[in-house]
Amino acid sequence: MRVLYDDVIGPKDIVILSKGHGCLAQYALLVDKGVIPAEELDRFCREGAMLGGHPEHHIPGVHVSTGSLGHGLSLGIGFALADRSRRVFVIVGDGECNEGSVWEAALCAGKHKLSNLVVIMDWNHRQSYGDLDDVQPMDPLAEKWRSFGFSTRMVKGHCMHTLRRMFAYAPLAPKFARPLVVIANTVKGKGIPEVENAPLWHHRDTFTAEDGARLTAALDA
Repeated sequence: MRVLYDDVIGPKDIVILSKGHGCLAQYALLVDKGVIPAEELDRFCREGAMLGGHPEHHIPGVHVSTGSLGHGLSLGIGFALADRSRRVFVIVGDGECNEGSVWEAALCAGKHKLSNLVVIMDWNHRQSYGDLDDVQPMDPLAEKWRSFGFSTRMVKGHCMHTLRRMFAYAPLAPKFARPLVVIANTVKGKGIPEVENAPLWHHRDTFTAEDGARLTAALDA
């Protein structure tokens, strides 16, 4: 999301965070870009606050409400069909792709040859209650997307240079006439050892000031 907001999207482009539980990253970037006031971050999830636990359409810079997993790609297809001169970026989770609605949408995108549509799949191999391979294996992942009519690229999801280079070519040349999926291989909680790949932190609901100081120190290390 940092690469998209800093280096890629223009005034007409649309970003849809289909894995809406990752909304704090989007909120931080919308603050960084001056779209929403910084003080709203301190009111996150409080009664009457602008920012809740999933992105909602009333928030400036958020195009659609998401959080019920499996809906974002369908909504993105609608935007891409309505105006093929704009690019639509949809960020989905790998656990989210267990939803059948994702693949129904993928069929539609392939049918309409939506070369202005880019799906970014956060492939961290985890979902809310376990490893992806234990809950519902997705392999062969790239082959699945190709069979639905997508150009497919697999990248290192934490390499900013790789992502910038990839999105510089998105959408692909019109002659390919197909949507693009970027499968970003990531580590859940990357950069904080006690959080990395720890299922507890997917739905952590207790958090102290000491926790914050310790985690911030780990990021700064």
